[in-house]
Amino acid sequence: MQFALDKTEYELDLSDENAAAMREALSRYVKAARKLSSGGGRRAAAAKPAYSGVDPAAVRAWAAGQGITVSPRGRIKADVVERYRAAGN
Repeated sequence: MQFALDKTEYELDLSDENAAAMREALSRYVKAARKLSSGGGRRAAAAKPAYSGVDPAAVRAWAAGQGITVSPRGRIKADVVERYRAAGN
């Protein structure tokens, strides 16, 4: 059984008896609830920030000043970001 509470999703493996007991316990809330469209299953997880708090433009500018070649678009290699941070940025 899957359910969500306070923006957190849960999944329980219940016996038929326990699932019936949970349905009974939640029935008054289910009657007052709105149904959401399923959209084909679970929602996608929120994307993680691509650069974990660093400004890609700043990393590119720093890399250029260090003579490090970085693509003007797209993902910046993790080792370049690590070197940027290690330099105190």
